Amino acid sequence: MKHLLIILTLLMIPVTAMAGMGGAVPYTVNGESFEGYFVSPADKAPLVLLVHDWDGLTDYEVKRADMLAELGYAVFAVDLFGAGVRPTETEDKKRLTGALYADRGRMRALLDGALDKARALGGDTANAVAMGYCFGGTAVLELARSGADLKAFVLFHGNLATPEGQDVSAVRGFVLVFHGSADQAVSMDELAGLAKELEAAGIRHEMNIYSGAPHAFTVFGSPRYREDADKKSWARFTGFLEETLK
Repeated sequence: MKHLLIILTLLMIPVTAMAGMGGAVPYTVNGESFEGYFVSPADKAPLVLLVHDWDGLTDYEVKRADMLAELGYAVFAVDLFGAGVRPTETEDKKRLTGALYADRGRMRALLDGALDKARALGGDTANAVAMGYCFGGTAVLELARSGADLKAFVLFHGNLATPEGQDVSAVRGFVLVFHGSADQAVSMDELAGLAKELEAAGIRHEMNIYSGAPHAFTVFGSPRYREDADKKSWARFTGFLEETLK
């Protein structure tokens, strides 16, 4: 219980107030201001580009970034909403994510800008993967379809549908998906659909499914958190990083 209370307390602290192992990083994309988080255990460490869920970049992503840094990876947690924009109301979250869903070109530009910033910070984008949670997983899949030259694209309970007019033919890296079979937001049919698309295009992929896991099953302190699925998916993810990033 004490451990849970500590986690819940941490989840209430904004990213700018939480030092973590790294630090907040202001940057601009096309003249707009954003604030990411960068942590690196060493120069030229393999890079993980981490994309937030619909809450924006909060201490949840900071914690995950620090967990990865402890394993030897540099992490740039991107900001897709704008500096200081960290929505707490559902309607605001829907509005912010909806605007990016409706403008995939802007979403791609912001992701490309984040990659540029990660590179400028010393991140090794030639030895990198992108990963994201929920909305962030959707963004990572968008980055993959854009043809970004990364080694892999990793989605934790993300939206898996391919937008009308798009396909997966430009994907250049491995696609790794973690999904709960109790997810009511993203159906198993969508998971199967993505797998079929990737298979037909000859793109290497792996789908991991966890029984009883709902949407957002990795979010600490949430009613949807499922410890077993979280630990198993994290173990597979970190094992995959060891296999992929040299």
